Amino acid sequence: MPRAFTSLAAAAAMAGLFTATAVAQTAPFSAEQKTAIEKIMRDYLISHPEVLQEAVAELEKRQTAAEADKSKAAIAQNRDALLRSPRQVTLGNPDGDVTLVEFFDYNCGYCKHALGDMMALLKSDPKLRVVLKEFPVLGPGSVEAAQIAVAVRMQDKSGKKYLDFHQKLLGGRGQADRAKALAAAKDAGLDMARLEKDSKSPEVRETLDESMKLAEALGINGTPSYVIGDKMLPGAVGLPALKDQIAASR
Repeated sequence: MPRAFTSLAAAAAMAGLFTATAVAQTAPFSAEQKTAIEKIMRDYLISHPEVLQEAVAELEKRQTAAEADKSKAAIAQNRDALLRSPRQVTLGNPDGDVTLVEFFDYNCGYCKHALGDMMALLKSDPKLRVVLKEFPVLGPGSVEAAQIAVAVRMQDKSGKKYLDFHQKLLGGRGQADRAKALAAAKDAGLDMARLEKDSKSPEVRETLDESMKLAEALGINGTPSYVIGDKMLPGAVGLPALKDQIAASR
């Protein structure tokens, strides 16, 4: 039995014993009756340890369902900010029947790995709409890179140069920062004088603040994190899982 499960089972057993003890202590039983009740409970758990497995499985099932319901409610409450913010980057089919929202950090190794998944989806699914949200949580370099990314978005309404910039920076080696972001922007053909100016504008701060507040409202604390339909998918779940959820949302 895995160690984590053993701990859960032990906790469940202890909870059962504590419950039996509490009942025995509060109910109008004699000392002998209380001792007998506690022994019956203990003997039953020892004789039927599978009950602990069933209890833990049911607890995990209920917790998963509760988290899913909580996520659905948060997504519904923040749907406009998720899907239609003027500060987001939109790729793919602007009128797509399903939208995939990704929160990412340019210094996230898992995001680098997941970049191929997003590109494969954009190439293979003409009905997919993709929304990118900068979520720089991995240090100052991440914030600097995100600031330049917002300035790129401000200059490139079509998203074509942004996607080129995005691939260059996220797919590059080493830690992303302002210098590497500027180099990626230059390689993508952006107007560098305008970029420098835009990167210091209030729009940059407001965009990143919006993403941070949205992530907090959704309970997102890591990257990459996806929202597809009414479901949250935390982590680099892989291309098959993304495709399955997109299909389920159609």
